[in-house]
Amino acid sequence: MTLITRIRITLDMIKWEHSIFALPFALTGTLLAARGLPAWATLGWILVCMVSARSAAMAFNRWADARLDAANPRTSMRAIPAGQLSRGFVLAFTLIMVAVFLVAAGQLNRLTLELAPVALLVLLGYSYMKRVTRWTHLVLGMALGIAPAAAWIAVRGSLDWRIALLTAVVMCWVAGFDILYACQDMEHDRAAGLYSIPQALGLEAAFWIARLLHLAVAGLLLWFAMLFHFGINRLDGIAVVAGLLLYEHMLVSPARPAPAECRFLHHERRDRDGLLVFVAVDVWIGSRAIR
Repeated sequence: MTLITRIRITLDMIKWEHSIFALPFALTGTLLAARGLPAWATLGWILVCMVSARSAAMAFNRWADARLDAANPRTSMRAIPAGQLSRGFVLAFTLIMVAVFLVAAGQLNRLTLELAPVALLVLLGYSYMKRVTRWTHLVLGMALGIAPAAAWIAVRGSLDWRIALLTAVVMCWVAGFDILYACQDMEHDRAAGLYSIPQALGLEAAFWIARLLHLAVAGLLLWFAMLFHFGINRLDGIAVVAGLLLYEHMLVSPARPAPAECRFLHHERRDRDGLLVFVAVDVWIGSRAIR
């Protein structure tokens, strides 16, 4: 197998094209910190940081979970357990992406570089959380949630506590959907000794926790908008978010947590990507009103 083929399989394995999922969060933080568009070089290095960090995290997750993936019928055909890639190659790819991330962070400012290892600890550490805590979903949410705060630091070289609200929004948003997605693996997790909310508390409690997390998203977004002094005409994006969350919760229930439906929630991320791009642009326009 040629190197190009292995790289192609690796990019497919980590769903490289889904890197856009985290970009709207980082873009929102970028636009708010710069009160518009930052310098093109800054924006470029932020994008390199985001893509390389996500690529490292995804590849490391596949490397760390190779044995678990092989034992789970749903994941047994992933590249490593299927024999398409070796664990050594995937680990090497991870280390290269980590190096790219650190170089890009160093091009932004000193604080960004100093905090880069902390970001990597969260991103890579998530892969082991399912082995130690049922609250692994919140760690995944935090891994994506640090994007807007990291982008703010990349632009300004300091942190404003208000942007941490957007980190909380993303954490609750992602954790809620990850709990729903984990419902399809509840029995496997119990048999394998892995931890998750559905495994520990059952489907009924898992769904209620996901609902509460997404209710918190709406409340935190309103607080976020107030802190950044968005006008009433800037709240339409929040209303769309709340409506979409409500709609998606109407599609599944503890009585209907079929894997196909959970996969539907997973693919709905692309629709939410588009929505969050809209929200980021809306924030950019509204950022002119920041005091």
